[in-house]
Amino acid sequence: MAVTLPTDLTAFSTILERAIERKGGKSALANLLSTHFSSSELEQIPEDRYLAAMTKCVNRAGFSWRVIDRKWSEFEEAFFGFKVDTLALLSDEQWEAYLDDSRVVRSGQKIKALRDNVSFLYDLRFTDKGIASLIAHWPSDDQVGLMQLLKKRGSRLGGNTGQYFLRMMGRDTFILSRDVVLTLQSAGLDIKSEPSSLRELKLIQATFNEWHKQSGISYTQMSQICAYANGDNVVGVQLSRV
Repeated sequence: MAVTLPTDLTAFSTILERAIERKGGKSALANLLSTHFSSSELEQIPEDRYLAAMTKCVNRAGFSWRVIDRKWSEFEEAFFGFKVDTLALLSDEQWEAYLDDSRVVRSGQKIKALRDNVSFLYDLRFTDKGIASLIAHWPSDDQVGLMQLLKKRGSRLGGNTGQYFLRMMGRDTFILSRDVVLTLQSAGLDIKSEPSSLRELKLIQATFNEWHKQSGISYTQMSQICAYANGDNVVGVQLSRV
């Protein structure tokens, strides 16, 4: 699907200047920005850490992040350190037992999502040389394509959950938070407050690609700068890597 950028698309330098002004100078803004891992670093992350991050993001969705974070050591214990080979051997009865296990969120949907994502990661070993290789080598200028794959082949990894997962793992990633979307709208994009259609996502991708060409700034930092340039700046969320 081809998309056309607005002819009056705001230059990223304008957004950057706005963020610098709002945050009190270049140094103050720079101190708020995150770094990302290189492809080689992403490829070295063990498979179980990817599954753990998926599970944390799925369980945070619609739930208190603080509660999930406080209980995380119990999740690790209950789910055998998120070792794919171990979880793949669990019986139906063992999976059902998690519904009565106080160490985890006793949600049938979230437990099923983990079981499905175990199968997803197992399959990736044969189709894409594993989840680490897939994440590490997917082109940065096609994040939307990777999001679509996670949504289609994974379980409950669509929308912001997939974006938070990618950012948590340290991949160079934009996140469509409220403030980022406000900046995109003010820059001239015809998108909804919660963009979800393929047209909208492709338009957003094309915009970030254009801004990356203009500025040379990473997608992670462009996303954060967009957030700091608008709204209430509620972007200091700690996406701790697991």
